[in-house]
Amino acid sequence: MRRYGPAVLLLLTGAAILRISLFSELYLRYVQQALRPYLVVSGVVLVGLGVVAAVVRRRERVQDDDHDHEHEHAHDHDHDHDLGHEHDQERGHDHSHSPRIAWLLTLPALALLLFPPPALGSYSAEREAAQRAAQGVGTFPALAAGNPVELTLAEFGSRAIYDSGRSLTGRTVRLTGFVTRDDDGTWYVTRLLVACCAADATTSKVEIRGADAPPVDTWVSVTGTWQPKGALGTDEAWPPLLDAASVRRIAQPANPYEKR
Repeated sequence: MRRYGPAVLLLLTGAAILRISLFSELYLRYVQQALRPYLVVSGVVLVGLGVVAAVVRRRERVQDDDHDHEHEHAHDHDHDHDLGHEHDQERGHDHSHSPRIAWLLTLPALALLLFPPPALGSYSAEREAAQRAAQGVGTFPALAAGNPVELTLAEFGSRAIYDSGRSLTGRTVRLTGFVTRDDDGTWYVTRLLVACCAADATTSKVEIRGADAPPVDTWVSVTGTWQPKGALGTDEAWPPLLDAASVRRIAQPANPYEKR
């Protein structure tokens, strides 16, 4: 079975990648949507290489068996027994060069195939320090007409902290994200922003007042009005504040990240 180790590893890895990218949208937990075609192609290539490796190994085994069969008919029984014994020892020696520990490499592939890791959540968000440098205060385009206005957390935060025109004043907005909480009970609706994949994620969050906090990592849709705090463009203005009128629990969206 050890001779098929590389083939099994390729097949498992390729199958895991195809499972999260071709047959589901789980890949959105880890990378941006634009990378889906590359994942699918990678999965197909790995599965193909695994099949080829298995076929090659199978042919090598058949050739070894044929060679042994011919060898048995070329010598007398006793001599053949001795050589066969030596040949078995040589083959066993060759196989010993395939370290059994290499099979541990199949565990990450099996984990991804059977138990895909969840999207980043409150733990990752809390690891990032709440440091925001002034990025230049200025005016923003007018918001769409009608209330509530659906905004991403990044859009809301930018307007709350840097918009000298105060375009959020008097408007009702709706924000979507997961719940994080400080030790003092302050809670936030939070979203992770990615440029390429989960490895470069940064945090965007909004402090919520006027409503009880749902459990940490619960996904919610919060409707409310902006409450100014701190001077524009300063760290004191972050995180922005929303006075909640309603908090509704929702299912985690297929794409849990906002695009940076």
